[in-house]
Amino acid sequence: MTQLRIGQAAELLGVSVDTVRRLVDAGEVEGSRTEGGQRHVDGASLAAYLVAHADAPTLGSTATRSARNRFTGLVTKVEVDGLIAKVEVQAGPHRVVSIVTSEAVADLGLEPGSIATASVKATSVVIEVPEVPGP
Repeated sequence: MTQLRIGQAAELLGVSVDTVRRLVDAGEVEGSRTEGGQRHVDGASLAAYLVAHADAPTLGSTATRSARNRFTGLVTKVEVDGLIAKVEVQAGPHRVVSIVTSEAVADLGLEPGSIATASVKATSVVIEVPEVPGP
């Protein structure tokens, strides 16, 4: 299982370290302590929390604007089927799905809770925003 430092988890969630500590203390995210007392968060548990609490973008939010092409987040699901695999990454409110080789999944050690960056490259990108009702 992937174990993340509290600071890493906070950065991925976009919250403070204290907020992550409260999530662990409340049992919303699984956490543990090392023998030296350093706190860690279970990566798979954090991934499940991210999926459950990802808000759909609303009109006027940052998510309705064009985003950069790199999305760093947590792997939430890996489905291997023969030579190919489907990998889902939750990066803030963005869910990115990629089809890669099974060999790449093994080489990268991808599993729920792993930190990964999805890079999007396309020759054509369509951007849409919700229709705003007129006066």
